[in-house]
This record gives sequence, structure tokens and C-alpha cells, in this order.
Amino acid sequence: MKKNKAVVILLSVLLLLAGVTYVDLFGVNARGDGSASDIKLGLDLAGGVSITYQVVGDEEPSATDMSDTIAKLQKRVENYSTEAIVYQEGTDRINIEIPGENDATKILQELGRPGALYFISQTDSEGNENYTEQYVQNGDGSVGVAYTLNKSIDELLEDGSIMVQGTDVKDATAGSRQTDLGSEYAVSLVMTDEGKEKFAQATQRAYDKGESLAIYYDGTIISAPGVNAVITDGNAQISPMESYERAENLASTIRIGGLKLELEELHSKVVGAQLGVDAIETSLKAAAIGLVIVIIFMIAVYYIAGVASAVGLLSYVSLIVLLLNGFDMTLTLSGIAGIILSIGMAVDANVIIFARIREELASGKTVRNAIKIGFDKALSAIIDGNITTLIAALVLWFLGPGSVKGFAQTLALGIVLSMFTALVVTRYIMYAFYALGLKSEKLYGVGKEHKTLNIVSRKGLFFGLSAALIVAGFVVMGVHKAQGGDALNYSLEFKGGTQTSVTFNEAMTLEKANAEVVPLMEEITGAVQIQTVQDSNEVIFKTSSLTVEQRQAVNDMLVSNFGVDESLITTETISSTISDEMKSDTIIAVAVAIVCMLIYIRIRFKDLRFGVSSIIALLHDVLVVLAFYAAARVSVSNTFVACMLTIVGYSINATIVIFDRIRENMATMSHKDDLKTVVDKSITQTMSRSIFTSLTTFIMVAVLYVLGVTSIRDFALPLMVGIVCGAYSSICLAGSMWYVLRTKFVPKKK
Repeated sequence: MKKNKAVVILLSVLLLLAGVTYVDLFGVNARGDGSASDIKLGLDLAGGVSITYQVVGDEEPSATDMSDTIAKLQKRVENYSTEAIVYQEGTDRINIEIPGENDATKILQELGRPGALYFISQTDSEGNENYTEQYVQNGDGSVGVAYTLNKSIDELLEDGSIMVQGTDVKDATAGSRQTDLGSEYAVSLVMTDEGKEKFAQATQRAYDKGESLAIYYDGTIISAPGVNAVITDGNAQISPMESYERAENLASTIRIGGLKLELEELHSKVVGAQLGVDAIETSLKAAAIGLVIVIIFMIAVYYIAGVASAVGLLSYVSLIVLLLNGFDMTLTLSGIAGIILSIGMAVDANVIIFARIREELASGKTVRNAIKIGFDKALSAIIDGNITTLIAALVLWFLGPGSVKGFAQTLALGIVLSMFTALVVTRYIMYAFYALGLKSEKLYGVGKEHKTLNIVSRKGLFFGLSAALIVAGFVVMGVHKAQGGDALNYSLEFKGGTQTSVTFNEAMTLEKANAEVVPLMEEITGAVQIQTVQDSNEVIFKTSSLTVEQRQAVNDMLVSNFGVDESLITTETISSTISDEMKSDTIIAVAVAIVCMLIYIRIRFKDLRFGVSSIIALLHDVLVVLAFYAAARVSVSNTFVACMLTIVGYSINATIVIFDRIRENMATMSHKDDLKTVVDKSITQTMSRSIFTSLTTFIMVAVLYVLGVTSIRDFALPLMVGIVCGAYSSICLAGSMWYVLRTKFVPKKK
């Protein structure tokens, strides 16, 4: 690279970094559009719209119908945000909370009235039209079709014109299908077993008469497709649709209209953040301080290469803020976990590269050749480690429930960006520095030959220690269970509890409520979650399930200390926000992710033992952290899933780096080397990477723990344990486990 080109590259990177940073801070116009303040935040960080529905009718709904309704509503509201939550209040109410929204009226209009969908034949048994079609002009000047219902729903039910209802629909999804004229958008309907027969009769009637079959929802006919055949298998398609968005909207409306229970709005409001402004400010401050410490560390250890990595890391941070906006992602505490992990992986890629460069310099290579060979040799470890984690992120994105999707999205974005900044930005910065005359070996550091550590010989000690920690965790959980408690300290999200709504005599900010009300309430109830309500003096307190005595004690405290009118205090039992379906979806998604990672490792390393050893090390880390949750009684909240998934991603990445070096060393091992020596040598060679990456990631999380609010500390503390555990398992367990499997199950000679 010539000197002029190097100057151009450096100036281009720095100008791009400055430009993206400017947009992150100030946006693309005077309104600040596109800035970091525009990023959509979750309920925990920014609040949103809260809507309470009540079941229509005098009879109390069954638990099964309520659970089914909640599950289907959850799928519907995830169209607004993957972080939206739905939970039960009392016996016949359902709460919906959608983050990032501040117009409850708009949301209500779009959601409509759940559970009010019917399929109506075009004419009745006497040939009278049930609905009339007419052409109208749309706002954009195009011509559309509108329908007018000529009878009431009760009349249509009575005369048999409604043969199929929303509850007969099992599922509705948007997609596309191939026709002779090409591809077109469509909505696919799947009927229940009972609905299949009803739908067959309805389509038979419409087909014989050459009529359409209207879909009526919440006072309006939303579609009136023609019937081209008698459908007896319960699978139908509505096509063609004008666009995928139109198809998705229709499918979503059919799903919500097909709820078993019909719901009506009881009240709606805009609620504040659960964690408050302090949580955002402290998280940003912690991220900035942590990043500065990491950059100083990298420069102190790797000299001029550390400066290049600093530019790469700053580019990574500025780009991820820009793209969070660009992809309209919702950022929550779980999302912050994904970003922290990806920052750690961005550092990891740089550490792998720089360690390789130093090794090449130690072997006598010139600085230029060492840089080139260092990047080339580090490539496989970086790609394998990142792609393995990316596979897990993508599986969780597509199969996981809402809160897991948010984590997976930010993690996937972070992984792609971290690879780009490490392999492209840092690479060109390094070459530019060299072209500008920074060619001395002293500026890069020369690797030293370290005495090979004797890890495999101590495998019995390490295996025993790990087994003892895991068994101790299960014992602690058993003791808690035997004493009548829960094995883990489950929070509201997992167990449900009591919601107390209080209208104070004056406006109560979240910060003031946290400082003055929460400490007094926690003496009675234990841990408390709070939300303020916009344009009112109401504050919502969520606690574990309270007895009658505890509820009265809370009321007395509020009356005596804050002068609250007791008639303005209401309490309701609420269900968990993490439903059984969400739990099972998460477990399935994680299981599929593990299988996919195993397959990838098997293909890349051509040895299933590497994959099995990786998964064993991964499960070890999860179980040890679970033991820590049990022993320390750290609250198991919605961040628990994010914490565990972060540890999974971090652990597998660290293990892959060691296995990549084992694979490389095996290809060049001489007849004098035995397998044990190769494993020990590989672990020793990657030791600095394992320690430095763990240290930099630990620093990021530790600063978050020191500066964060209580909820963030409950998330950061076990994550720090997981980082230490991940480094330990990668160094002390994974290689030894592979050695045991390799010697016990010797591969067949070809």
C-alpha cells in the first residue's frame, strides 16, 4: 500500500466514523430523526401503551380459554414489538402492554375488538343478499370495494348464513404462492378439526351458487373472497393480495378475531418505564466508561495494533447505534446484553488477530508479512466462532418468543458488525499505519514462547470441581424446595403476583416513587416493580402475590405516609408475563440452536467429538450459573433468559477458538507429538486470547454492575459469573473433554 493511499484510507475511515457518530448524536435533520434518541425502547426502558380488556358475558371464562386467548393475543401484538407482553389480571381480564407507543386510541382502533369474527355467505336460504358490494374511491385516488351488511349478526346466525366463526380457524398466515402468471401474495387458513367440516359445508354452498364468502370482523367486512372450489381438508388460501403487508394485516386480524373469548376494552393508558430514566443514563455511562477502559487496555497490551482496534471498536459502536434505528429494533435490557456480548466478540476477533501477528513476528517474519499471515490464520477461528454464535442467534430469532427475539436480533446484528469491523476496518487501518512508516517490530510486540501448561493431566481435578459445583447447585435448589419455597428466586415475570394501582394526591415521578414509596412497600411485600401512568397521579406497583393482611398493610402504609384516599387503591391478581408457551418455545428454540451448532461444528471440524465437547462445556456453564442463581437468590426475571443465552453464545465462541488451534496443530504434528501434548500446547497458545477477551468483556459488565440500578445489577452479577465460568470451561474442560472422547472413541483409520 502506497503512502498516499494509506492517508486516503485513514481519512476516509475517520470521516465516516465522525459522520456516523454525528448522526447518532444529532440525527439527519433539525428534528433529530435517526439519532440514538430515536431508537425504540422496551417497556423496561421507556414504557408504552397499556390496554385492559374484559371478557364479554356473565359466565366466568375457563383457565384454558383464558390461556389460549392470551397466547393468540401475544402473537398479534408482537407485530407492534417483539417485546410486547400479554398477561391475565383477575379472573376475566387481560392486559396488553406495547412498548414504544404513546397513542392508546390508535392501538385500540388497529386491534379492534378481539374475538368477533364471522364467515358470512353472500345470500340467505331464500336468496336475499346478506351484504351489498359497492365501489369507492380511496384516499390515493384508486378505486376500492366496500361492503354493507344488510342484516344484524344475530339475524345471520339465526337464518344459517353464518356457518363458520373465528373460533373455527386454527391459524392464519401471510405468504406467497406460485401461479402460472408468477408469484402472488396470499393468506393461508387452517381450520380446526370441528371447523373443517363447517368450512366444507360453507364452501360447498358458496361454490354451488357461484358466490363469495365474506369475512366479517368488529363491525366491518374486511374481505369477501370468491370460492373456486369446495374445500374439504380445512386448508384454504385467500389470493391475490395487493402486498405482503396487506396479507399480513388480514392474517393477523383473522387470528385476533378467532379468539375463543370475545373481549371489550375496559380502559387504556400510557405507562412509564419500569426501570426509569436512571437505568438508561447509567447504562449509557457504564457502556462509555467500559469502552474507554477496554480501548486503553488494548492499546497498553497491543501498542499500535491496539490503536487500530480502538478505531474498529468505535466504528462498531457508532454503526450498531445507526443500524438499531435503521432496522427499527426495540432495545431492552435483554438487547443491551446482546450488544455487550457482541462488543466482547469484536474485541475477541482483534485479540486473536494480534496474537497471531506476534507469533509470526516471533518466528522471524517481517512486520508486513506478519500482519498478512496473522489475519489469514486468524480468519478460520473468527469465522467459526462467530458463525456458530450467529446460528444460535438466527434460530432464536425465528423460533423464540418475543423477548428472546429482541435479544437475538441485537446479537445477530452485533456479530455481523463485529466481524466487519475486525476483518475490514481494523485490517485496513493496520496496513495504513504500516504504509505511513510504522514498521518497527517494537510497535507491534513480538510473541514469546510460553512453557506448555499441563492441563489435560489435571482433568480429573477440573472435572471433579465442576461436578461438585453443579451438584451443590441442585442440592441448594432441593433445600429451598423442601423448606416450602421455590428452587429459584422467581420474579413476577415467572410467577405472577399482585398489582396495586394507587392514585396519589399529587404527581409522582418514577424516581420519587423509587426513593420514597418503594422502600416502605418492600418492607411489607419484598421486591417491587413500578410504572407511572402518563397525565395522571396514578402509579402501578407489581409485587409477589400478597395475602389479605399484606394488602391491608400496604393500604395502611399509603394512607398514613402519603395521605392517599383508600378508595383510590385497587389490587388485582396478575398472571406471569412469561407463559408456559413462551417457556416451551424458548426451550425448543435453544434445543434447535444447539443441534444446529453441533451440525456446523461437525461439518467444519469433521469430528463430532469437537461438537459434543463444545456442547458439554456450554451446558456446564449454564448449570454453574444456575447454581449461582440458586445460592445467591438472585431474582430470576425476564433478563434470566437473556443472561443464559449470552453465556451460551460467549462460551461456545471461546471454545471454538481453542478447537480451531487443536485442529491446526494436529495437521502439522510430528510422530514425536502425542495427542495430550497437542491439546496442552493449543490451550497454552490461545491462553492470552482466552484471558484478555474474558477480561475485556468482564470489564464491560462489571462497570454496568457498579453503576446500574437494582434490576441491572441482578442481570450483570450472574453474567459476570458466566463470563468467568466460560473462560474456565474453555481452558480447563473443553480440550480435556475432547481428549477423553478422542482416546475413548478412536476414529477409524481411512
